Amino acid sequence: MKHKIKIGLWLLITGCMMTGCFSGKGLSMAGKGGEVVGVGGGRAFSEPTPYGMVKVERGFLHMGLDKQDSLWGEKTPKKDISVDGFWMDETEVTNSKYKQFVMWVRDSILRTRLADPAYAGDESYMITEDKDGNAITPRVNWKKPLPRKPNEDEQRAIESLYVTNPVTGEKLLDWRQMNYRYEIYDYSAAALRRNRMNPEERSFNTDVLTNDDEPVMISKDTAYINDEGKIVRQTIDRPRTGPWDFLNTYIVNIYPDTTCWVNDFKNADNEMYLRNYFSNPAYNDYPVVGVTWEQANAFCAWRTDYLLKGLGGEARYVQRYRLPTEAEWEYAARGKSGNEFPWENRDMKNGNGCFYANFKPDRGNYTEDGNLITSKVGIYGANSNGLFDMAGNVAEWTSTAYTASGVDAMNDINPQLAYNAAKEDPYALKKKSVRGGSWKDPESLIRSAWRSWEYQNHPRCYIGFRCVRSLASSSSEAAKENKKSSKKRKR
Repeated sequence: MKHKIKIGLWLLITGCMMTGCFSGKGLSMAGKGGEVVGVGGGRAFSEPTPYGMVKVERGFLHMGLDKQDSLWGEKTPKKDISVDGFWMDETEVTNSKYKQFVMWVRDSILRTRLADPAYAGDESYMITEDKDGNAITPRVNWKKPLPRKPNEDEQRAIESLYVTNPVTGEKLLDWRQMNYRYEIYDYSAAALRRNRMNPEERSFNTDVLTNDDEPVMISKDTAYINDEGKIVRQTIDRPRTGPWDFLNTYIVNIYPDTTCWVNDFKNADNEMYLRNYFSNPAYNDYPVVGVTWEQANAFCAWRTDYLLKGLGGEARYVQRYRLPTEAEWEYAARGKSGNEFPWENRDMKNGNGCFYANFKPDRGNYTEDGNLITSKVGIYGANSNGLFDMAGNVAEWTSTAYTASGVDAMNDINPQLAYNAAKEDPYALKKKSVRGGSWKDPESLIRSAWRSWEYQNHPRCYIGFRCVRSLASSSSEAAKENKKSSKKRKR
């Protein structure tokens, strides 16, 4: 009997130890006699690890520089913030991955032209009906392979995507045609109480008399290509009419600006990079550069669409790819210990004399760290979150609009300040936060907390990006499962 009591006590103590911080009641017990016991939620969606991404667990960050930077004379806003968990690309987006985007756009245009009567006129390259034979908005049929031995009309469609330099005779992809159209539904704007269709739902205050005839003004982004083949982007301000008011349309030319290598550095012989960096397969594993903030967002939208089409029914749980917020970026870069640099100390080299990052170690001596310009992604060690090149190599776009007040103007939970400036907006509103420093920057500018900016439509040979994706679930239950999985891996 005593033996049984001892076992019972041991099981009770062990159970308490295992629950840890989450020691409350975990499961609802079956009720009797009309008691409310809750309903079953069905099978929970277990989100697989996205390819090439690592999970950054939710947590706390003292954001900003602890000591204000006297060297550069700028004050960095400071604030204690918390962020939810997210997936993040373990490396910067490479030329190879961005080429896949460019080739997808090229091939979608080609298939559309192969179906066009003005070219090949093969309607099988487009899907115009659903499975029941009802007419739908035409879309590209990706199952239809491109012709291996094109006939005269098919060859004409292919040739229409290329241009030949009249001087050198080089045949090149016509970058001016590489336009990607996408749509983003603004859930946050649609959820705002002031945007409700029913006037009585716009305020909790029942003492306020509502005016059914008072219009609610909304702002909507739209874009189209005019008769001259130019992209026209507009921000429309008008009274709300329905749910379509929050569907924003964008058309972006997505080809990287390879000329940035000569435009960013005057009186420098960088022609080789202009001609080779994006086109030569030798640079496939290098970070893509010459990409604007707008192009980076277009890549995220395409990557989302590309993923969701392959997921099936569970796609509704998956969050879209996007650029990281400024807060998410700094939180991820600092690592699990909140370090000044992505590594564990303030030294620039390890015990073997090897640099921790690709940056400019000395005046004019770009090569001291083993590189002249960018380096292959992931050749330096990862930080404690499993992320590579969070300092140096290329600086990285964030989704956050840049202001001097920074995080001080934001919430302390998932801080963000978003603004997609229209073409007609003042240029000062086009500033976007850039983080991490680059191959051309000194030690001071590659700190995790250092803030910089660039205009959203300016491509640079030292700015790239990486994507993030919010977790499908970051509940306490998910946190418990993550801890269990972590313990199993350690064993």
